[in-house]
Formats: sequence, structure tokens, C-alpha cells
Amino acid sequence: MSCFGRFVNACARWATAAMLRTGCRWLVAAGCMMCLEGTVMGQDTDSRLKAQHVETSAPVAFDYWEYLPDGYAEDAQKRWPLLLFLHGAGERGNDLKLVLRHGPPKRVLEGAKFPFVIVAPQCPAGKWWEPVSLDAFLNAVLQKYRIDADRVYVTGLSMGGYGTWSLIAYAPQRFAAAAPICGGGLPFLVRNAKNVPVWVFHGAKDGVVPIEESERLVRALKRAGGTVRFTVYPDAGHDSWTATYENDELYRWLLSHRRGQPAADAAQ
Repeated sequence: MSCFGRFVNACARWATAAMLRTGCRWLVAAGCMMCLEGTVMGQDTDSRLKAQHVETSAPVAFDYWEYLPDGYAEDAQKRWPLLLFLHGAGERGNDLKLVLRHGPPKRVLEGAKFPFVIVAPQCPAGKWWEPVSLDAFLNAVLQKYRIDADRVYVTGLSMGGYGTWSLIAYAPQRFAAAAPICGGGLPFLVRNAKNVPVWVFHGAKDGVVPIEESERLVRALKRAGGTVRFTVYPDAGHDSWTATYENDELYRWLLSHRRGQPAADAAQ
């Protein structure tokens, strides 16, 4: 055994003895980590173990709705803002018309016009929004359409709210702003999105996704130094998205942000 290996073993024995004397379990964990680190760094590593690397490109397929703003076809040089809309669990499947039930797609059907490209993919039945797949989908969208990469936005409701949080945590460098509605996620991951301005919406009486799901993410983002607004509808249940998407202030707020620029609105 090498000198380094004897040293690691001695450290492990010391840590175990200290635990027995003091009852501090973390000392054993520290000793184990030292042993593991010594092994991984190549000291006393079994010669049968060889470090390798692989890169793959998994296929990603989505059916989706496309909305092109007035003037898109006429001006071949202009690059447009992009809004990615993520629907809720009830719109999953292979019937794309389900995605038209809520959000910006519904507003378009009602005659609303927006100054950005909108893409609204459909999540397959039994699946959830996965940030890796959505990131790949956005890569394809940016290649297909004339998009201003500094003005890419994401919003979603319920399951799509969860998807919005997870996506900005996974790829925060991609987005200029985000608007998750009645969603949730993991606070320690959301801290990755501290540079993405976020406007959060939730109903105080939501019995499907409790408002605490949004509250803890708002707290985590604020603690990380992020810019976050939080709108609570005191009398709303799970449907906090209808009022949100009918409010044109949301779209003006999104469009006021560009990637990499400090947020103009203070955290609320």
C-alpha cells in the first residue's frame, strides 16, 4: 500500500474513533469522503477502472401550436421575441386541440394579437414536462424561426408551472423572464435562476397545488438575490391562470425584459 493509502486509512480510523468518543456522525461521513476522494483521484485505484466519456443526442418529438405575429412573414430580417407556453396535466395526450383550452392559445382563438412568436407544445399522456426535452425543443424552435435569442420567455400553468420553474432552473441562461402559475418545484434548484426575473401567480384557496408550493420558491429565489414578483388571488382556487392570461400587463412585463439586463422592477 502506498503512503497516501496508509494516510487515508489512518484518517478513516481516526474519524471512527472520534465518532465513538463524541457521537458526531458527521466525522465518519467526512472520513468516508476522504477515502472516496483518494480513490477517485487515482490513489490506490483498481486498474480495472478506467475513466470514460460519452455524449449522446436523444431524439425529442413534440406536437405543438405555432402563432406568428402580424408582420412576421413580411419582414424577413426582423427577429422576434418568443413565448413558450406549457399547459397543465389535463391537456396531455395526442389531441393537440386540448392545448387550446387555456393560456395564450385560447387568447389567440378569442381574437387576441401578440407581438411575439408563441409555441405551445403538448406533453405526451402520462408524462411530465422535462427540462432536458424542453431545452432541446427550444433549440429546434430557435433554428426554425427568426427569434431574438435575448427575448425568450416561458410561462405555464399547474403542471406547466412546475415545468416553468424546472426549465429556468435547468437553463437559466436561456431566458429573459418567466411567469409560473400555480406551480412548484425544488427550492435548492430554483436558486440557479436568480438572474431570471420571475412573476409568480397563485390562488390563495388552491386545493390542488397549495399556495405554499409557490411561497417557498419565492422565498428561495429572494434569498438567492433574485428578482421576483408574487401575485396572490385571495379568492381564487386552482384556476389562477384565467385572470393572469387575460391581463395584458403580464405580456408587457415579459416584453420589458431582455436576457442579461438587470430587471427594471423591484422584487415584490
